Amino acid sequence: MEHAIHQPIHYLFVLWDGGGNVPPQLALARRLTERGHHVRILAPRILRSRIEAAGCQFVRLHETPEHDSSSRTEDLLRDWEARTPLTAAGLVRDHLIFGTASGYASDVTTAIADERPDVVVTDYLLLGGYIAAERAGIPLAALVHTVYPLPAPGLPPYGMGFQPAKGVPSRVRDTLFAPVFRRFYNARLKNLNGVRATTGLQPLTSVFEQFARANRLLVLTSQAFDFPADSLPANVRYVGPQLDDPAWLAPWKPVPSGDSNLPLVLVSLSTTYQQQADVVQRVVAALADLPVRGLVTLGPALDGKQFTLPPNVRAEPYAPHILICPHADLIVTHGGHGTVITALNAGVPLICLPMGRDQGDNAARVVWRGAGVRRSSKADATTLRQAIQHVLGEPRFREGARRIASGIALDGGPAQAIAELEGLASPLVLASE
Repeated sequence: MEHAIHQPIHYLFVLWDGGGNVPPQLALARRLTERGHHVRILAPRILRSRIEAAGCQFVRLHETPEHDSSSRTEDLLRDWEARTPLTAAGLVRDHLIFGTASGYASDVTTAIADERPDVVVTDYLLLGGYIAAERAGIPLAALVHTVYPLPAPGLPPYGMGFQPAKGVPSRVRDTLFAPVFRRFYNARLKNLNGVRATTGLQPLTSVFEQFARANRLLVLTSQAFDFPADSLPANVRYVGPQLDDPAWLAPWKPVPSGDSNLPLVLVSLSTTYQQQADVVQRVVAALADLPVRGLVTLGPALDGKQFTLPPNVRAEPYAPHILICPHADLIVTHGGHGTVITALNAGVPLICLPMGRDQGDNAARVVWRGAGVRRSSKADATTLRQAIQHVLGEPRFREGARRIASGIALDGGPAQAIAELEGLASPLVLASE
């Protein structure tokens, strides 16, 4: 029997600029174009050059506000202004999940009218994409660019950085927090139903019904990293992390300062603006007196001129983590999923300094899997120095990271995600013998 022959499938991807959510979704879109499919991507204009470099067609926003997560003034979330984790989560809920629902529903509807796709693929947080696809009767895949975040038996409530319940106190904790989590998001159910009503759709009784209406919720991480659930909804699939192909990236050579025989510590604290400059400076101060080589990747949100660097530390505006991590001995990070899973894919342990969003939940999994430690982003240089020495000096953290790397290798790479997306257009998939 010959390999399956795939007719070109037309996909419409729906993105927002949230930093770490973009690379895995663009990697997946690029792989679809390489297989001969046609991919349009509705997104803010800050992503246009990256979309076109991936071989995809850029579609501009009309009703959804333009935004740039690396800019203090154009950031959509502005959750770094919050003083408490709950307030920060409220900003994400109100500004992104529900605040953009009407705009994205309108923009996706317009894009569908311009050129009807076979499949809509949306970032899982963009509820407007779900609504427009449902209204048009088009199969929908939602891409979860982090660990599984929705309520499920056996999982601790998401957003609090909890680890799985072990004894009575933590089971009571989960019992108390689970309804709080649901109420927190259902507080905006009226907003969601208002958008549904404008498109002629019936109201829902819970926000979580909207996620259940996706044909697929594709979780772009590995089960070897995430907490195990007792059961998951029928539309959920773990398809493994979607990491960039090194051949696709600009050339980069590992040239950090110092003796090449010393351990390499990569410091990466988000490509988005999260008021992280002070955290970076404290990590740099912690590295100054240690027998290590430090490499700080700044991203577009930081200016290297604002930092004082010791001789054993250098800073780069950009360097591809997938190329650095095989050379690294330790990653110090905010705990964004992209940085964490890239490090673990290379078997490198981590120190996580969560500053919000999904970072505390990722850090909880790093600790639970024995692949690193968590410290406060407010920790002083002495505390951070001790943590660096601890992780570098304990082989068990490297062993824990390598166990996860072995599990990621068993995921089979991007093939499963591609198969799921092509399967949503299965009438178009032909096979010959």
